[in-house]
Amino acid sequence: MHEASTNKVAVAEDMNPALFDVEAATPLSCFPDKSRREAERLVVIKPHKGWMGVNWREIRNYRELLYFLTWREVKIRYKQTVLGFLWAFIQPFLKMVVFSIVFGRLARMDSEGFPYPIFVYAGLLPWQFFAECLSRSSQSVVGSANLITKVYFPRLIIPLSSVGACLIDFAISFSILVALMLYYGIMPTPAVLMVLPLTLLTIFTALGVGILLSALNVSYRDFRYVIPFMVQIWMFATPVIYPVRIVPQNWQWLLSLNPMSGIVDAYRSCFLGKPFAWRNLTISLAVAFSVLLCGLIYFRRFEREFADIV
Repeated sequence: MHEASTNKVAVAEDMNPALFDVEAATPLSCFPDKSRREAERLVVIKPHKGWMGVNWREIRNYRELLYFLTWREVKIRYKQTVLGFLWAFIQPFLKMVVFSIVFGRLARMDSEGFPYPIFVYAGLLPWQFFAECLSRSSQSVVGSANLITKVYFPRLIIPLSSVGACLIDFAISFSILVALMLYYGIMPTPAVLMVLPLTLLTIFTALGVGILLSALNVSYRDFRYVIPFMVQIWMFATPVIYPVRIVPQNWQWLLSLNPMSGIVDAYRSCFLGKPFAWRNLTISLAVAFSVLLCGLIYFRRFEREFADIV
């Protein structure tokens, strides 16, 4: 039992405190057969009001739990591994080498005048971050079933912690890009300051899709097989290994509906100094926040059922 306050009723353990607001005590006239002391402990409970029903203050109050769950994700990922954090270097580096050989040397893919290794890695870096955030957050709720069924906390913290763990890998992988820029003599421009807002936009996009899929994955376990396949197909629908300009002009509007298309191209503009495609980035921004809105609404709608069916 949790005491709401000295003059408020204790909320039953099976009720989700995040979904309710506790108001003032019910008037004593409604309880003629009860003593004043008992009536003062009765409160009116109704669904929490606010933007999409998300209690942002409660999530802020649980920030320490968010930190520890994030650190737990990092430790689990590299526990009992020989190379440990080196895997954050090895995986994107090997992908860059393979793509450079297959698409750069053999297929002679257009790289907009830049060396293909740094061109592909400038797109691979944000895509790898997005794919990891999406994959981990979409599986996070089912993977935390033991925790969900034992104690209450804002369930949204679970996918948030998965994304926080991916930020560490992203920071480590970023050092490879710095080394490539030094090797090829590409000096950063003031546009590199756009990296931070683009990183936040990537997080919002991954969270929007991830929390939606995490809620669906609780009810429909088919999504555990759909998600890896979807991520692979999505990569080829995103200009990671090719530039946007090779897509026919009359089809580029369709490519822009993929939020990661404008984001990946904007990352290249940050690092390589090429002009920004502001139209594509604006469309990506609108789509990303629309997906995030839909994901939050769906997640909050079915959150109260997680403990029963997870």
